[in-house]
Amino acid sequence: MITSKAQQAIRSSYKNLQYQLDHFVPRRAQNYLVAEIAKTLCGEYHKSTRMIVAEAGTGIGKSLSYLMATIPVAVFNRRKVVISTATVALQEQLLNKDLPLYRRLTDFEFSFLLAKGRQRYCCAEKLASASGVDGGQLAMFESKPKRKDVEQFETMYKALAQGKWDGDRDAWPKPIKDELWQMIVSDKHSCNNSMPTHRNCPFQKARAELDKVDVIIANHSLVMADADLGGGVILPEPENTLYIFDEAHHLPHVARDHSSAAASLKGAASWLERLNQSVTKFANLADEKRVARFRNELQDSVQQLLPSLSQLASRFDPTHFEDNIYRFENGELPTWLEEEARDLKKLAQKGAQTVAKIADLIAERVKDGELSNKLAEPALAELGFYIQRMDNLAQVWRLMAEPTREEGAPLARWLEVSQEREGDFIVNVSPLEVGWQLDQQLWSRCVGAVLTSATLRALNSFSFFCRQAGISEKSEDGVRFLALASPFDYAQQAELRIPKTPCEPQAPQFTDYLIEALPNLIVDKKANLVLFSSYWQMNQVAEALSSLFVKKGWTLQVQGQESRSEILKKHKTLVQCQKTSVLFGTGSFSEGLDLPGELLEHLVITKIPFAVPTSPVEQAHAEYIERRGGNPFMQITVPEASKKLIQSVGRLLRKERDSGTVTILDRRLVTKRYGSALLDSLPPFKRVIE
Repeated sequence: MITSKAQQAIRSSYKNLQYQLDHFVPRRAQNYLVAEIAKTLCGEYHKSTRMIVAEAGTGIGKSLSYLMATIPVAVFNRRKVVISTATVALQEQLLNKDLPLYRRLTDFEFSFLLAKGRQRYCCAEKLASASGVDGGQLAMFESKPKRKDVEQFETMYKALAQGKWDGDRDAWPKPIKDELWQMIVSDKHSCNNSMPTHRNCPFQKARAELDKVDVIIANHSLVMADADLGGGVILPEPENTLYIFDEAHHLPHVARDHSSAAASLKGAASWLERLNQSVTKFANLADEKRVARFRNELQDSVQQLLPSLSQLASRFDPTHFEDNIYRFENGELPTWLEEEARDLKKLAQKGAQTVAKIADLIAERVKDGELSNKLAEPALAELGFYIQRMDNLAQVWRLMAEPTREEGAPLARWLEVSQEREGDFIVNVSPLEVGWQLDQQLWSRCVGAVLTSATLRALNSFSFFCRQAGISEKSEDGVRFLALASPFDYAQQAELRIPKTPCEPQAPQFTDYLIEALPNLIVDKKANLVLFSSYWQMNQVAEALSSLFVKKGWTLQVQGQESRSEILKKHKTLVQCQKTSVLFGTGSFSEGLDLPGELLEHLVITKIPFAVPTSPVEQAHAEYIERRGGNPFMQITVPEASKKLIQSVGRLLRKERDSGTVTILDRRLVTKRYGSALLDSLPPFKRVIE
């Protein structure tokens, strides 16, 4: 049951909202959402399952709703809150706007902090070595850094040592090149918390701060990284956490990426060769009697892995690959490769265990005062690099060696021709479905969870999302489902037009049609956004129309030609000057682009955003559904398109007084059987179908 303190705090904050927001209008949907989240998290609907899946349309104010409902429940029950997002933009909104506003509404204290993954922080030891401190660069660098790069490392090391920089990549005043950052980035293996000097390293200091706060803002990738480590390593343990997943429709894809693994054959052989040459150097830093067995086992593993990986590369024929990729149908490997995978799995696992053991033995000697930090730390940082690579290699071959599953989806397995080394191949493995894993790592362990987004349903149903995310729809399992409509008066505020077109979007002449039709669709002296489903088509149309638009006095900006912030800044200036502004964008402009009021009054969608299953994972998933007698187009492609189309039309109305027109140039919405289902899932605009 909800405690009286939490209940009072929720009521008080909602009441105070009207004094903090100009033109505040109480919304029934927002009030209802706050109450339902609080009741769910307090176990009023189900004692053990405290989980709510809530689709909340634009304009409801869902971020404030979940803050008002969740934070009091957590604080008065001594729990942690982890808010996970899919985009940096939402993280910034929560950090700089929503949480400070909510803090002004409350009469109790709470603290919040943005959490970043280890990869956003430098390793102080690696940075010292890269700067040439105490003897020079680490042996693991494949090539010696250039002088100007070393100078940059020296400047960064000085700033870190003087406390003028906290080691956060995002806090450095200028962008740091990826190849330089990879030389100094913190990783879980080289950053050893048992070493005194590492307890004050940038990541460990940031991690210690997380332990002190009540609310942590993270992203889906960081939550999954913590879950893969067992939970409670980077973020608080799930058993003491209330999770809020905003932009939750992205979570299944992020989870699948985290469960995938890839390693090249010759690339692995290259770093294994370097490890082989360094084994004795590492072993000499540990206790001779205790390290001897592990040194011998590591050398034995590496010396067997090297020829096996090199010979394996010679057995694949790239002429049999399609677009540099060879996918194993139904995830099934030929018998010879199955046997090879089992052997490589054993060798890689043994190698990973022994190299980690050698690192532990060196760290023990430091702890016991038998070895100086100066000698140990560069070696441990270098060993960390090899442990990471070994773990990844073991994971690839563990998944490759996994027997064919009798139940559930198989693994997608494929080879890719390496673009970096001639005659080299990258071995890739990915699960097709990760719902069971999300359930195991998060839903069955956490205190409670709120999953929300403006687009969780596909074709007016939660089923597609639930299947992807491992959430039960059975009423007896206790998960709460809400679908709250936007407060906008769609029929009065906007119009959806589907004009007649001479051809369907898949026809070769459709690009020519767009070039001919778009000049007549652009609204003069207004803000226009045209969404394309491919960069190629967008650029073709832009190139053909740019001179005509200039003659008309219209300004065309195309996604990718400048940064998004620069494009939007120029767009805003043009609109304020009552000029005609036209934006051309693709998929990423259909989500997270906020253009309220006069910043967008006409939205043109060139075609239904059907995804073509081009990636090996998507192809394998379609193959699996077909094998079970299903229809991948209706079961995957149409539901995904439904979500993307809802996101696209959602760019038009952002605030309650907005108005405008959506024009969709795809007649399949009215000519195909699935079209009516897609149309029915869109907001109830006034419709004009020619």
